[in-house]
Amino acid sequence: MAATTHAPSSGVGASRTGAARRAFSVVLALALLLLAVVASVMFGSRTTSFDDVLHVVSGTADPNVTAVVESRYPRTALGMLAGLCLAVAGTLMQGVTRNPLAEPGLLGINAGACASIVTATAFLGASGSTDTMWWALPGALVAGLLVHTIGSAGPGGGLVRLVLAGAVLSAVLMAYIQAVTLSRPQVFDSYRYWVVGALGGRDFDVFWSVVPFAAAGLLIAALSGPALNTLALGDSAATSLGANPALVRAGGLLSATLLGAAATAAVGPIAFVGLAVPHVVRALVGVDFRLRIAMSALVGPALLLLADVVGRVVMRPQELMVGVVTAFLGAPALLVAVRRMRSDAR
Repeated sequence: MAATTHAPSSGVGASRTGAARRAFSVVLALALLLLAVVASVMFGSRTTSFDDVLHVVSGTADPNVTAVVESRYPRTALGMLAGLCLAVAGTLMQGVTRNPLAEPGLLGINAGACASIVTATAFLGASGSTDTMWWALPGALVAGLLVHTIGSAGPGGGLVRLVLAGAVLSAVLMAYIQAVTLSRPQVFDSYRYWVVGALGGRDFDVFWSVVPFAAAGLLIAALSGPALNTLALGDSAATSLGANPALVRAGGLLSATLLGAAATAAVGPIAFVGLAVPHVVRALVGVDFRLRIAMSALVGPALLLLADVVGRVVMRPQELMVGVVTAFLGAPALLVAVRRMRSDAR
């Protein structure tokens, strides 16, 4: 009898502990994001104090300090948007494919954006961050949708074909990019800066241009959260619970394509954010995709902004592009993910 009455109380206690842990994780993520935003507007080739930032916000700062701080607003906004898009897209990709190593590049988004920019620069005379963004966006979208179409077409369509389609398309496009850039040095000089991934050198025009695509992707992601929970149980279980696995995958892939395309077009291809953040978020809040998507939208921007701050101060007065910093930080995350896959397989 004692054992019978003890089990429910133990379950309630575990549930309360889990809820408290998730609430603490959300508060911690919000605090980390706030810290990253403040650091992003404080640090650079010229460091400003927190008091300087407060004076700028209140409108009482010296004009020179105001100019320095306000020049960092666009890259901070872009860092938040790109980090959010990449992290949520990575979470969706890992949920849809049930592959812990999936990230937006799996759909050929990065290769599509790169190929589009190289084509526009070499043959259409595109230049400048705004022109680059407008050419990168359709290239990324077309590549992502093409991979999805090939991967889901026919009776043999599925996750394996999706991955193979992404790999093949990326390989073909990268070969095309190398051929064009090697034959046209002026294109290579323009392309090599964008392809590393950087938040600097862009203004609010770029930010506002990609916001509609990011907003559409986030809306679809929010609507896909509950369905992804059922999909994680397997196609048969998802169907028995009233979900349509094909439709859920299509929605998740469309959302990941829009988000990945918006981020890549705005700041260039940035590696590992879409891979590392979903693993961190899952460790914090568990397997519920509704919580994972929301938490990714907080952790992703914080990680990318902090990486950008590191790139600005580590080689001062020079600057290390954020794409390089995230590659250094993301490599250990990849190793952790691989070790986790091995432990789960045992």
